[in-house]
Amino acid sequence: MVRGRAPSRRRSRGIWAGRRLLLCGALLVSACADDDGGERRRALGDRPTLEAAMRVADSRRGGRLFGRCAACHTIGPGAGDRNGPNLFAVMNKPMASNSPRYGYTAALRALGGTWTPEAMDRWLADPMTVAPGTRMRFEGLADPLDRADVIAYLHSQSAGTASTR
Repeated sequence: MVRGRAPSRRRSRGIWAGRRLLLCGALLVSACADDDGGERRRALGDRPTLEAAMRVADSRRGGRLFGRCAACHTIGPGAGDRNGPNLFAVMNKPMASNSPRYGYTAALRALGGTWTPEAMDRWLADPMTVAPGTRMRFEGLADPLDRADVIAYLHSQSAGTASTR
């Protein structure tokens, strides 16, 4: 490059094209490295039960899927609430009780029960059907394996087992 002259347009385009190609390659590799669950799905068969899905659930993948939940929920000991309650150690606790500071809806309080894997599976599939009147505006996770992965992650995030995020 001659001193004082801007790089040629052609050379500049080449640099950006190379960077775009590198970025696309990195995205492709990361997509391939991310478990799409294909092998686990084949093991489950056509009509997977929650029990079968939980046997092959991947809590690390569930943690990545929880990223969608993190828009409204925290998951750490003593973490504050957002638009939804902190979900640290929520599994096997009574519904609408995990965060004493959070104002749960009457719809969720009326459900009663405990956050068992079965209850959480129904909730994650379609919260507005499970508790009509809930403030949680989430379309749900249609894929049973995705739900099992998130449930496994929630199980891993409780006292004594948590690796805080």
